[in-house]
Amino acid sequence: MSIQHTYRVIVRGTWQGLTGDVRERLLADVDRHGPAQMRFTPEGSLTYDPTLKHFSFRYVVVSDAADGEEMAGALAEEQAETALKALGTGHGELRSSVTDMDTMKINRKGR
Repeated sequence: MSIQHTYRVIVRGTWQGLTGDVRERLLADVDRHGPAQMRFTPEGSLTYDPTLKHFSFRYVVVSDAADGEEMAGALAEEQAETALKALGTGHGELRSSVTDMDTMKINRKGR
């Protein structure tokens, strides 16, 4: 039986080749995708601002600890690609940063 770890993954990228219709649609929903809506979820949380230059997704990925952070990042990037394709948007290279929540050290202040 393999050990499962929970990872928080942020996938970042830049919009590319947005058509007028796509830009209008994204701008109409910008309030639903601002900083106040940032959440780590299994289905992903998309955030961007009205400049429509950069975007990010936040994911919770549960996978085998043996596969490590690299696999969690790859899985999240794949989900982001699928979500962007469904939105009909172009994008540049995706980059991810991964935190293993099961090995994260928490420093507590003394009382």
